[in-house]
Amino acid sequence: MSGHSKWATTKHRKAAQDAKRSALFSKLSRNITVAAKEGGDPNPENNASLAAAIEKAKGYSLPKDKIKTAIDKAFSTGKDAANYETIVYEGYGPAGVAFYLEALTDNRNRTAADVRSAFSHAGGNLGTSGSVAFQFDRKGQIVVSKEIETGDKKNPTGPNGAAADEEEFMLAVADAGADDYDDADEEWIVYTAPTDLMAVVKGLEEQDIQVKGAELIMEATTPTQVSVSDAKKVMRLVDKLEELEDLQNVYHTMEMTDEIAAALDE
Repeated sequence: MSGHSKWATTKHRKAAQDAKRSALFSKLSRNITVAAKEGGDPNPENNASLAAAIEKAKGYSLPKDKIKTAIDKAFSTGKDAANYETIVYEGYGPAGVAFYLEALTDNRNRTAADVRSAFSHAGGNLGTSGSVAFQFDRKGQIVVSKEIETGDKKNPTGPNGAAADEEEFMLAVADAGADDYDDADEEWIVYTAPTDLMAVVKGLEEQDIQVKGAELIMEATTPTQVSVSDAKKVMRLVDKLEELEDLQNVYHTMEMTDEIAAALDE
């Protein structure tokens, strides 16, 4: 097991979402509501999907009161009842880059029209179910900060247990049952089998390592190589899709090289 660089794509996606924090909080809350409702239990200890949704929300600093409100909404009745359904959209964007989109919507006609419009304006097109899903693998992803806040004014930050040292962290990750990890500057990104996500979170926490956030992701199995100019077109489509309130997650197969990452940061 060794660290390697898969972080660039996730980093750009996270930065885009952080920039739209208000819309992001709405999506995270909706995700929690659906997980609580589908799991039939407001207690995350008895509802693995809810536990994962809450961990993801924590990673983006969703306030505790909003988490509680989202859970309560799952079991409301009448006009306050949550009636969302899960829909997956698949298609191809600029330069043949494959897209896999996860939506939670209360109006599938509205969502389909919005997604189709975004692809059409980008020169892409929606595909049928299963047309691109085979190009992705479902994985668990856990974010661990190398340093954490101590509450000490003289030394405001300190090591996050074994996360401060790569050799120690590698052993801790293996002991927790994870598949792999990635060095992301100030953070570690830990990868797991989808069914092992919460067990690995617990395994790390039992070793006194604080977890920043955790979620299920779709990772491209065969990244698509594109030019810098095409990469900018792809990211414009990603940004447009990220703005749609009904879309929870936007995944694509574009390979994020150092050259492309630098160009997008300009």
